[in-house]
Amino acid sequence: MAKIQKLLVHELVSQEIQNYIQEKNLQEGDKLPSVEEMTQMFGVGRSSLREALRYLEAIDIVRVENGKGIFVRDVDTFRFTGKVKIERERQYLLNTLDIRRALEGKAVELASKNITVAQIKELELCLERYQALKESSKDTSQIDLAFHRYIIKAAHNPILETVMDSFSGLYEKFFNEPLGEKQLFDETYPYHRTMFVAVAAHDTAGALEEFNKMMDCIEEKIKSF
Repeated sequence: MAKIQKLLVHELVSQEIQNYIQEKNLQEGDKLPSVEEMTQMFGVGRSSLREALRYLEAIDIVRVENGKGIFVRDVDTFRFTGKVKIERERQYLLNTLDIRRALEGKAVELASKNITVAQIKELELCLERYQALKESSKDTSQIDLAFHRYIIKAAHNPILETVMDSFSGLYEKFFNEPLGEKQLFDETYPYHRTMFVAVAAHDTAGALEEFNKMMDCIEEKIKSF
């Protein structure tokens, strides 16, 4: 079994442990090798291994009993792989959300100062389309993405726009069935409306307040999914 470079730490270690469980066809209640044995097997330090075990324990794949050992807790294939996939995507979205708060928050601030009359009209039409799709229970992901792109453009900062463009592949994960749900963030629509009103009125403090409410709502939806 290939050893893991230490720089890649607990995520790859947790994957190796999952692979080991599947390769050995271990069942619920079966005992895994000791911490000392697994540090040798995977070529990692004890801290990285213990962090991986904490992660696997949190998603119910292993059970760590002090003084007794490490045991397999859940080997149902669908649930096993599904839990890991959801947990990874959840963490990915939360990490990306941190970047959105920083970069898009700055875009909202600048847009509230620099938006033109024509861009206000564009955003208003975008929100009308958004509302119509939402009320028809249709996919709102692309119109939601368009709204945020209008805000970024309204900032009138070409460097920020370039940075956001380079970030677009990661950014779009929020609008492409996050966690497998097309309507996961539909509850944020009211904040789009209130943020728009503040931006159009050149109310920077109000726009940022509504933007932060939107980001908080998204964070809560991700964590509670």
